[in-house]
Amino acid sequence: MGTPQVVVGTGPVSPEDVVRVARDGWGVRLADEALTAIAASRDVVDELAGDERPHYGISTGFGALATRHIPVEQRAQLQRSLIRSHAAGSGPEVEREVVRALVLLRLSTLATGRTGVRPETACAYAALLDAGLTPVVHEYGSLGCSGDLAPLSAVALAVMGEGTVRDPAGALHPAAEALAEAGIAPVQLAEKEGLALVNGTDGMLGMLLLALGDLRRLLATADVAAAMSVEALLGTDAVFAADLQALRPHPGQAASAANLRALLAGSGVMASHRGPECTRVQDAYSLRCAPQVHGAARDTLAHAAAVADRELAAAVDNPVVTPDGRVESNGNFHGAPVGYVLDFLAIAVADVASMSERRTDRFLDAARSHGLPPFLAHDAGVDSGHMIAQYTAAGIVSELKRLAVPASVDSIPSSAMQEDHVSMGWHAARKLRRALDGLTRVLAIEVLTAARALDLRAPLAPAPATGAVRDAVRAAGVPGPGPDRHLAPEIEAVVGLVSTGAVLTATALDLH
Repeated sequence: MGTPQVVVGTGPVSPEDVVRVARDGWGVRLADEALTAIAASRDVVDELAGDERPHYGISTGFGALATRHIPVEQRAQLQRSLIRSHAAGSGPEVEREVVRALVLLRLSTLATGRTGVRPETACAYAALLDAGLTPVVHEYGSLGCSGDLAPLSAVALAVMGEGTVRDPAGALHPAAEALAEAGIAPVQLAEKEGLALVNGTDGMLGMLLLALGDLRRLLATADVAAAMSVEALLGTDAVFAADLQALRPHPGQAASAANLRALLAGSGVMASHRGPECTRVQDAYSLRCAPQVHGAARDTLAHAAAVADRELAAAVDNPVVTPDGRVESNGNFHGAPVGYVLDFLAIAVADVASMSERRTDRFLDAARSHGLPPFLAHDAGVDSGHMIAQYTAAGIVSELKRLAVPASVDSIPSSAMQEDHVSMGWHAARKLRRALDGLTRVLAIEVLTAARALDLRAPLAPAPATGAVRDAVRAAGVPGPGPDRHLAPEIEAVVGLVSTGAVLTATALDLH
């Protein structure tokens, strides 16, 4: 069987399809109705192409140069010049999955028939994805307004047969050579096409969609880590009761508490201190309030997902070809809606990580760990146990707090003050990706530490679900308690379990 394909142009692309194309290497196919809609809007542009009256993006310059009238014989050159000059990115390369998401989302907008490109131009974008060719896109160059200009221009440049791409194996090639090898004819841009290829929020939206799936997994993992910590710190699960949670009816909170109840069900450790002799009636906030914090992050994610769904249904271009045949300027390229939720998610990520680090720290303090050895060390003093693992988590959390400072409150005017307010949504997306990596590592350190603590509670048996996670950690090559070992590889092993979802799989539960 060949590579599976996502059909583009029968409606908004789904978040799941974006992940399939971006991460899993699926190809794409343009629906027949999309090609029909594209051709119809192109007819409108063709009618205006020879018009002596100014039409933005067709017969005028761009941005602050929009007052320059471009003669008919220079209008195709206008589009090529736009792409070459706007492909001005700098800095490290952007990840392959981000570029593929960006290409797919631009193609999705082209497929709406609202941009005025030719069918062959849209087909070239589909062919680029099918061939696994990834244009080289650089970190800097987007202000999140008038589109993710430099990143999108780098893609358009490659479709023109210029610039550089990576093949499916990751090797660099001149775009012209790679296109020829794949049997893709370089696009000779016509009127308005250059503008249509760069005027969108596709980069920041693509990173948002990838982040949403990652954060869903990480929030469920945060519940697993919290359950292991509550259990191994001899905390109480009474506070997670459904009737108590219902007194504050936030849906994310209810979901998190339900996860904690399921994870702790059948725990011998919990049963060991349920009797009247137990004098602990309240745990520290990092244990007791886990559903409130993890739940608030879930509700933030739900809001961000709603914004992403609306953006997926959008046709972001300027000017836009309306269904009744007008070509109208607009401001739909402004990235504020996406930028805001990207920043909001970074705040939630930092707070979930902060709470996780506090739970890890409790394990290491003999005054608060209820009978566990200092730093979970084999021979405290000779051994340091997990002392510095907590330092690592704390350092990451500190950085996450800096990354939670919103990018979208900043604006630097550009294009001779024509573009005098920009969203910085691309930068919000870039820092969120870094924040998610940090949360992954902080949760991994908590899982690693809690697994060691559960072993130290023997012969008391953990719950089936938390015990299975502990066993998965051991199966990943992390031994149980003992004298100090090189700790960094053990942290990385658990980072792998968190990032692949193996921690969740180990529980054998349907966590939400």
